[in-house]
Amino acid sequence: MTGSTPPWKRPFSRRKADEGPIDGPRYGVRDDERGPTGTGAASLEPAADRGDHPASVDLPAPVTRRAAGTFRERARDGARKGSVRARAALAHLADRIIELAPRVPVRDLATLRRQFPGLGPEELADKLVAGAATATATVGAGVGAAAMLPVPPAMPTELAAEITAVAAIELKLIAELHEVYGARPPGNLKQRSTAYLDSWSGERGIDATKPSTVTTALNSRMKRELRQRITKRMIRNMPNLIPFLVGAAVGAAMNRSETRKLAARIREDLRKIQVPWDALEALPALERPAHALEMGEITHDPLGRREDDG
Repeated sequence: MTGSTPPWKRPFSRRKADEGPIDGPRYGVRDDERGPTGTGAASLEPAADRGDHPASVDLPAPVTRRAAGTFRERARDGARKGSVRARAALAHLADRIIELAPRVPVRDLATLRRQFPGLGPEELADKLVAGAATATATVGAGVGAAAMLPVPPAMPTELAAEITAVAAIELKLIAELHEVYGARPPGNLKQRSTAYLDSWSGERGIDATKPSTVTTALNSRMKRELRQRITKRMIRNMPNLIPFLVGAAVGAAMNRSETRKLAARIREDLRKIQVPWDALEALPALERPAHALEMGEITHDPLGRREDDG
């Protein structure tokens, strides 16, 4: 189109603002966000008490935060108290085993050779391991069967009784294995018992040829290892409490296996320092401890129930 003005050079349109309806303002209009107004102008204030909208049920933020903080604090407090009770129970059980260790009756090499004539060191050690494994299996089966009683003992009591009985049997096994391999630790009854406790908690043999490595006095390291050993055995023995006699079978099998594993580790260490029987120096007979434990009673009734208890 020749002579026409280009669009970019055309002046802007100067239209007037919309003045509303021709017949004037409409009163009583309804604003979708703020409701009806009587003046024809919508209010800029937020509407309240809207019947067509549900009332808000959200709690104020400070109240929610306080409730969450209270819950977290109670959870932390409960966990802290539970941890304190668990440590106290472990310490009590460790003290109980330390108290019983000197009362475990141990047969010396001469007595063992008289009771098992014609056997060499390895055959005699096999006999001792088999007997101890059977004894701990009996304890596991007994505790598992106790869970079937109409009013069974409390679970912590059952586990503590089982751990104590198993510890006594395995301490006796460790001491007699040291006799068989000619590695009796030096010292008196209490010192030897402490050394056997160290061997049990660390699952290792005692090298009597190196006195500096033989622990004959209780210390923090030994007590810490003893608590760890007890904790590990308690966790492994939890399935023993399964009802319907399943726990008895599981407890027997697990205790037998654990005792054999412990004996294998101890024997592996003792073989490295073994002294042949014909090269052994004459050692004094082992004294019988005062108030010696009755190992038969521990094996067949680890919970210590009386006959009239059923």
